[in-house]
Parts: sequence; structure tokens; C-alpha cells
Amino acid sequence: MTFLLLILWLHSACAPYGELRPMEFAELKYPFPVKTVTVDEDLTIAYVDEGEGAETIIFVHGLGSYLPAWQKNIADLRRDFRCLALDLPGYGKSSKGPYAIGMKFYAGVLARFMDALDIDRAVIAGHSMGGQIALTLALIYPERVSRLILAAPAGLEQFSEGEKKWFREVVTVESVKHTPVQQIRANIVRNFHNMPPDAEFMVTDRIALRGAKDFEWYCYAVVKSVQGMLDEPVYDRLEEIRQPTLIIFGENDNLIPNPYLHGGRSRDIARIGEEKIPLSEVVMIPGSGHFVQFEKPEAFNRAVRAFLLKE
Repeated sequence: MTFLLLILWLHSACAPYGELRPMEFAELKYPFPVKTVTVDEDLTIAYVDEGEGAETIIFVHGLGSYLPAWQKNIADLRRDFRCLALDLPGYGKSSKGPYAIGMKFYAGVLARFMDALDIDRAVIAGHSMGGQIALTLALIYPERVSRLILAAPAGLEQFSEGEKKWFREVVTVESVKHTPVQQIRANIVRNFHNMPPDAEFMVTDRIALRGAKDFEWYCYAVVKSVQGMLDEPVYDRLEEIRQPTLIIFGENDNLIPNPYLHGGRSRDIARIGEEKIPLSEVVMIPGSGHFVQFEKPEAFNRAVRAFLLKE
């Protein structure tokens, strides 16, 4: 009986998604006017640019995500700062294709993005994979980064060669491409302690985009991004980070540390960052999961504003 009820629940939970019309990436609805800039011959970046202020913040999304992940932060922080968020190559409305995707590649894209917009230095805010990209940028181009804001960042957790091999075997273009609807929803729900109703667009967008003509390139970007995080670690170089750094984690993060391989608490990973990065400080936000900036935006924005405005 329990098994039957589970099947019925899964069917009812997924039923509304069967009516979704397939969608192209260009059709995605964004909360702010979208601009584009060409940073290479074959690479166009979609971004939003809101507010103004003495400090410029560039927001970098995480694995499988896109710039709307930062909408609740930009809507508030643009009152005091210039806020830019971009879609990384392979994601959202930016170019897709057989790029040599990895952490250094994305760091280089960020630097050229800044060049194209005449931004010499900026605060780099990265969520999850975006946090590891931000750290990579700070290590390769330290003069371009004034401060770092790391929201539930990747890069503070180590993986053995066996664990890396497991990731490569599990995360493939085919596995991403053919993820069942119920698993898509479960994967996104897992990013939250208590998923807010206004995050549902993340589920419906991801499901509808399965019909996009360049969806396979998105899948490729996800796979190469995972490989990049594994193959281009920053853990052993964290002591070289010289920028003031704010590390923010949700107390109830279900993804960091990796629950399948390591277990433990997000607080323990945050402590590693605080101990290794010289000018760092940690803020733990109760009642929040991995998507801390979306689930608890008021607390997140308050911490960011205090960090950037203090003397």
C-alpha cells in the first residue's frame, strides 16, 4: 500500500509538468532587462545591469543554473551598488557550444566580460560552482577582484581520485539529458531547506528547456563544469587569497558537504574556508539550504551590505 501511495504521489506531483510547452533558451523570462556583449568571436554573454554605486558586484551563478538565481539579491542591493549578473557560457541566454569549459575558462570569460564593460575591479559574488569560479578568478587575476562573496561555495571540500572517478561515471551528457521529470524536481528541491513557492520557476524552466534545440550543449556544459570543479581545485591555494572574503552558508545545506560521499555539516566546510582564507569571515544563516541567497534573501542581503559598507 505504501509503495502504491508513493507511485500515486509521484504521478500527481509530476502531472502539471506534462502540460508544459517546450521552450528555447531565448524564451526564458528574466526579472530585469537583458543585455548582451560579445567577449570572443563566437561567445556572447547575456547579462543584467542594475543600480549604481561606488562598488560594482558581479554575481556568478552555480552549476546548472542561470542569472535569475540572484533576482532577490539584485532587487535589493541595487539600491546601494551597481549589480551585474551574467549567464555563464552554456547556460541561460548566453552562447552554447563545444567550449573548453572549466574553472579557468570561466574565470577568463569573467575577466573578458569585465574588459568589455570597462570594469577594472569588482566584488565577485559566486554561488556554489560560481564560488569556485570566483576563487579561481581571484587567484589568476587578483588585481581584478576587490572582495569576494562566496555563497555556499564549491572549492572548500576535497575529493579523492576514486570519488572524482565516481562523479565522471555518474554525470554524463546522456544522464543529464534524460533526467526524469520527478528527478529534476527532486534535484532542485534538494537545494532548499524549505523550497519557497516562488522558486517553482526553476523547476518549470528546466523541464521546458528539454525541448530546446541547443539543450544538448547545456547538458555538455553541466558535465564539463562538474569535471572542471574536480580537475581544477583551489583548496590547496586558499591561503593565497588576499581579498577580504565573506563566506555565507545555510545552516541546513543538503549539498555541501557532499551527502553521498562525505556527510557532515555545512558549518564544518565554512570553518575550513575561514581558517584557510586569511581575510575571511563566515555568516551562517539558520533555516536555509544550499540556495541560501534565494531562500533567505533578507538575511543574505543584510550580511552582504554590512560586509561591503563597513569601514
